[in-house]
Amino acid sequence: MSKYAKRDTLLPYGKQLLDEADIEAVVQVLKGDFITQGPAIQAFERKVADHVGARYGVAFSNGTAALHGACFAAGITDGDEVVTTPLTFLASSNCVLYQGGTPVFADIDPLTYNIDPRQVEKKLTPRTKAIIPVDFSGQPAEMDRIQEIARLHNLIVIEDAAHSLGAEYQGRKVGTWADMTMFSFHPVKHITTGEGGMIVTDDEAFYRKLLLFRSHGMTREPQELTRNDGPWYYEMQELGYNYRMTDIQAALGVSQMDKLDGFVARRRELAGIYNRGLAEIEGLILPEQHVDANSSWHLYVVRFLPEHFQYSRKEIFEQLRGLNIGVNVHYIPVHLQPYYQRLGYLKGSCPNAEQYYETCITLPLFPGMTDEDCEYVIQAVRNLGSLD
Repeated sequence: MSKYAKRDTLLPYGKQLLDEADIEAVVQVLKGDFITQGPAIQAFERKVADHVGARYGVAFSNGTAALHGACFAAGITDGDEVVTTPLTFLASSNCVLYQGGTPVFADIDPLTYNIDPRQVEKKLTPRTKAIIPVDFSGQPAEMDRIQEIARLHNLIVIEDAAHSLGAEYQGRKVGTWADMTMFSFHPVKHITTGEGGMIVTDDEAFYRKLLLFRSHGMTREPQELTRNDGPWYYEMQELGYNYRMTDIQAALGVSQMDKLDGFVARRRELAGIYNRGLAEIEGLILPEQHVDANSSWHLYVVRFLPEHFQYSRKEIFEQLRGLNIGVNVHYIPVHLQPYYQRLGYLKGSCPNAEQYYETCITLPLFPGMTDEDCEYVIQAVRNLGSLD
């Protein structure tokens, strides 16, 4: 890459994009009466739920807490099995363990990298209670087929949409397909609250359980109390957690939601630039999009087939990092983690996910990137064979 000047600063794989309106929204909360457990929480929940077309939203301190809450609301407990994908962040299966359940990993589709509905069916047993599909990289899972399986076997579907706020499947927004859908608001996601998560649902019973769970299992709602000693009275009715979001975070989320459509549009533009610029590189596999899915492009993942490159995946990763390109790897399959290995999960049980992991690299993609940033990455990948 001798004719391309090396960047002076790191181009991260993901990054938040904040403006003065976001800052002012937070400042207004800091100047007000409530910085937690105040009206900004309900405003944010309503804004997200309305945007995706759900009846209810329940905000949590982070996406992992939200998934934990969904597993609680679904009634997952000792002896229950939940089918999910190994190609995800740890939270998608850890949330099952938190409730005493057993994660069961179904292999991925080798083209889309999402959970393969055919593999889900093979993993079902009389103990299966739920399915947790993950919308990997922003591309929705095949939710029509997953819902068909769930209806046939009376299962609950919890969609891990940490990557896919703003995406659609068969023309329907993510957030309208599953019994419960989780969104994440970490800084690398489509909008951010710093840390934060949310479950959206149309089911009032799930909604009530989620509210209890995120606040110590406690309620003050008069209609839910077993007795009422007075205006001060509250009851702990379940064993819950302090998983509450603050008004500071929620105010930022409300402001960020105003920009979501623009953020997603920009991500799609950048993915298009990558697709055009990287299309002719032999041995480089670009992201495959399902015909029914419209991804919101949280990640742009490519695969380097080793027989076509003179360097290993590790060497390619290090060379790109050396050019201040903040590549990453998403993800190490969960069943290969030492903790899961100690639980008895076996290498070789999900061969598609394991083969994918050996060859994948995530390229930078976030709304604040310029076209020039994207072209810099493209040229770096195109010139891998000539790197010093």
